[in-house]
Amino acid sequence: MILQPRARARSSAVRRRINRAPSPVLAVGLPWLSVMLGSIAATILVIASAPIMPPLGFLTYLAWRQLRPGLLPIWAGLPLGLVDDLYSGQPFGSAVLLWSIAAIVLDILEARVPWRDFLTEWLVAAAMTTTYVIACLAIANIADASTPLLAIVPQIIASILVYPLVCRMVAMIDRARLVPVVELNK
Repeated sequence: MILQPRARARSSAVRRRINRAPSPVLAVGLPWLSVMLGSIAATILVIASAPIMPPLGFLTYLAWRQLRPGLLPIWAGLPLGLVDDLYSGQPFGSAVLLWSIAAIVLDILEARVPWRDFLTEWLVAAAMTTTYVIACLAIANIADASTPLLAIVPQIIASILVYPLVCRMVAMIDRARLVPVVELNK
């Protein structure tokens, strides 16, 4: 039997994939880990008297929810918000509440408008991030922070401009989480 070039290419590709499958630990754990590392990185990179760094954990959470809508469950805002509350310095429970509301809003948008492009998702993320930062300021002011609204304008602008980079990072992590690895049989 003579194999044609395409058949040889397919058979060699199949041979390279034998005993390979995506790791379930990486496939499930990388989104959670990347959001947690985003929450931690936002507080480690810059120390300033005014909020300048965008909320990287929240932006990563939004990017995962928009890129893969069913990957993170709707209740994921609770544990991921707890991690963000521990590192952000916000009053405890504010990120839990706001991330859970964001997940509900994104689910409603997903059901109502399933055909979105990147510009639409960027506008949705810009509106949600602006609302999130203003709500965080309001919650902090209730807890005696007394910060003026103009102090968070650079953070809002930085958050809107950084979102496409966060989406690119999430897309790279999404490709890496499904890389086939060697399966070890028992």
